[in-house]
Amino acid sequence: MTDLDAFITGLPKAELHLHIEGSLEPELMFALAERNGVSIPFASVEEVRAAYDFSNLQDFLDIYYAGANVLLTRQDFHDLAAAYFARAAADGVVHAELMFDPQTHTDRGVPFSEVIEGLLCAMEAARAKHGISSSLILSFLRHLSEEAAFATLAEAEPWLDRIEAVGLDSSEVGHPPEKFARVFAAARDKGLRITAHAGEEGPPEYVHQALDLLGVHRIDHGNRALEDPALIERLVREGMTLTVCPLSNHKLCVVDDLADHPIDAMLAHGLKATVNSDDPAYFGGYVADNYRAIAMARRLDRDALATLARNSFTGSFLPDEIVAEHLDRLDAYLEAHR
Repeated sequence: MTDLDAFITGLPKAELHLHIEGSLEPELMFALAERNGVSIPFASVEEVRAAYDFSNLQDFLDIYYAGANVLLTRQDFHDLAAAYFARAAADGVVHAELMFDPQTHTDRGVPFSEVIEGLLCAMEAARAKHGISSSLILSFLRHLSEEAAFATLAEAEPWLDRIEAVGLDSSEVGHPPEKFARVFAAARDKGLRITAHAGEEGPPEYVHQALDLLGVHRIDHGNRALEDPALIERLVREGMTLTVCPLSNHKLCVVDDLADHPIDAMLAHGLKATVNSDDPAYFGGYVADNYRAIAMARRLDRDALATLARNSFTGSFLPDEIVAEHLDRLDAYLEAHR
């Protein structure tokens, strides 16, 4: 391990853009398929990994939803999240905000309670075992209807005190944020924070809609905001956090090469960019892998990496006093590694 590798691994950080279903490694997929008697369209772990050659977001989503079929019980969701937390702890993550897609499961007949109770159990265990705090972001699937999103929000009602925020993910193009403006207004009225995928494959206009119509507290991805100078200025002025996912951007061809990734351009503009893993089992790396890959590709120095980590805390949904504690810990780490 190089000095930079060690620095990145030990760097205290939060992960703000992680789809827990996207952390389903092929080995666990096969184990759960066997445990639950579920047939999957792959003969081996190697065949699954070979299928992870995507040319766009929809190619990925087709495999993502097929893999999710093995998740049936609260034990499955617990085991899925527990595996993620073990990797996150090894990567220096001290806080994680997990996105989950209940519609992916309830549409298959899996009760909402099985999904969320399994995740909550793993989150509690992760705090005790790894010292990682965490929260949940309920993500609506944008390729489904507004009516379905409202139904999911109603189904989540008994657990709203344990859900931090709502988000918007899945197929972006053709499903603008405005489609869900009323659902997000209802979520805000219930005291939930708001985030949304925008500007990954969709145009800058989708970022404008997320800001103006959804009232987001942060933007997931946001790469294409760089095409609109006025939007850049607004995002900087409002201190809007962008949850950027470098390996995902490369795997899904948002950028052709990590050497062309705009992460340092974002920082140069004053944007509050962060580094996250998105769907790490599918995109080739967890959060420290993303830090390492983008540091090498864009020749980021320790100051830039520290800024990304700092942004991950200030962009989190943690209370201000907890953010301050994390920043103190980060500063102590940086001082010890000058």
